[in-house]
Amino acid sequence: MRIGVDVMGGDHSPDAVLKGCLLALEHMPTEDRLLLIGPERLIRQYLHDYNVSDPRIEILNCHEVIGMDEHPVEAVRGKKDSSIVHMARVGSRKAQELYGFRCDAVLSAGNTGACVSAATMHMRRLDHVHRPGIAVTLPTFHGPVVLSDAGANPEPRPNHLWQYGLMAEVVARVVHGKPTPRVAVMNIGTEEGKGTNLIRETYELLKRTPNINFVGYIEGRELFANFADVVVTDGLVGNVVLKTSEGLAKAIFAGLGQEIIAKDPELLFRLEPILKDMFKKNDYHEHGGAPLLGVNGICMIAHGSSEARSIRSAIRQCQLYVRSGLNAAIEQRLAEVQALAAVPAEAV
Repeated sequence: MRIGVDVMGGDHSPDAVLKGCLLALEHMPTEDRLLLIGPERLIRQYLHDYNVSDPRIEILNCHEVIGMDEHPVEAVRGKKDSSIVHMARVGSRKAQELYGFRCDAVLSAGNTGACVSAATMHMRRLDHVHRPGIAVTLPTFHGPVVLSDAGANPEPRPNHLWQYGLMAEVVARVVHGKPTPRVAVMNIGTEEGKGTNLIRETYELLKRTPNINFVGYIEGRELFANFADVVVTDGLVGNVVLKTSEGLAKAIFAGLGQEIIAKDPELLFRLEPILKDMFKKNDYHEHGGAPLLGVNGICMIAHGSSEARSIRSAIRQCQLYVRSGLNAAIEQRLAEVQALAAVPAEAV
């Protein structure tokens, strides 16, 4: 397996990304490869400083970087020698022709919009897919919940959200092992008449889809309460929900620690292993990246604030998704819906 990593992506690049890659190598088979995409001189200097010489490391030299604040489409079109563009190309069907090899998965913690644009432009879309979407797996006490979209498409159409539900359902099934995932739509209430036209039309599309365990609407407070395994929403709401959840988890654990210290410092010492374990399960740095569903390849998008351990976890996620056969399962699912003539006219 070969995994391509954008070394220049993220708030803490290149150091955090490179360190995360070295951490990941500790658990990678000897036949696997990590392709580091970025300025070759910088990468080689880093490896020299840390006395690293590993045949599993490959380097793809490039000279441009897309900043976190740049316009995604303009940057991808204007900076063709950027690490994000090369990342998308090495994960594409044309990679063999362009580079002499193809990566099984690619990863970046850089500009999310640019990653989505580059992947869509160069990796292209799977059959029947209208718009790619980011599927984040949220840890909960009853198991993982797949939320899609988490930021790729802030102004979707109902057919986009409908497909996000189908693709995220496949993730819950083939990656997380849930045979009949419960699919729900995020809304401001559970009654059928509530929500925007976008939400109501998405509801109708999913309700009319065969062979899906659609459970209707859920509210934000039910996200972690074992009401659904897949939650569908637009990229704006999904991204806000994701980051609010991350901030809330961090604040709760910090506040809990302060309260315990104030009342009984010795109790904190006894509870510390339990609190650390619980925090680790809810720490986004431990869960790595999220796949961009619908592109013809595995493209993992990591948090912009990723640390070394985040990158290590994201590389593990790349390995997991490649081995799961996710894309083949997505294409099969979408083709099945088409074959059953279950696609409403407005979704085509």
